[in-house]
Amino acid sequence: MPTHLRTLKVLVSLAALVAAVLLLLLPQWARADISRFAGEYAGSVEIVKEDGDTDPRDMSVAIRELKKGFTIKWTSTTEKDDGRRKSKTYEIEFLPSGREGVFSAAMTRNVFGHSVPLDPMKGEPFVWCRITGDTLTVFSLYIHPNGDYEMQQYDRTLAEGGLDLEYISRLNGEPRRQLRTFLSRQ
Repeated sequence: MPTHLRTLKVLVSLAALVAAVLLLLLPQWARADISRFAGEYAGSVEIVKEDGDTDPRDMSVAIRELKKGFTIKWTSTTEKDDGRRKSKTYEIEFLPSGREGVFSAAMTRNVFGHSVPLDPMKGEPFVWCRITGDTLTVFSLYIHPNGDYEMQQYDRTLAEGGLDLEYISRLNGEPRRQLRTFLSRQ
């Protein structure tokens, strides 16, 4: 066999070996990606209401690594005109989905005790997450009783000193609400 063919055969074999090792390490990479986002962040944003008035909101998010995945807990606090404060908090556990950089929400337990997503046909949100580069995105799908659908998307992008947050809500594909703010690492 000519030397150039033997060299080509060795290179192909080496490439196959490297690809196999990378495939074995892939689940660890997916888990390791979240470590860049882990931490606590806080900030605020002014939401412009339909009447043009503004509604200030304090926002925070905590991202924590777990043995098999991670949790994201976020809170939005609104101050009412009379000084009362109303907070909404959500916390979701995410587990690797088997797809690189894509994570499924483990929001409830099935009859076997396994964590599973909620059922959007029962009015519950279907939630998943992905990491693309420096952006951690959480998607939520809601199916309204009349069959309309609402998609919410939270993009949290790594930035110096914290996260850039961009939120958009769409009803049947049409934008309803959008906001952007910076959340400082605490």
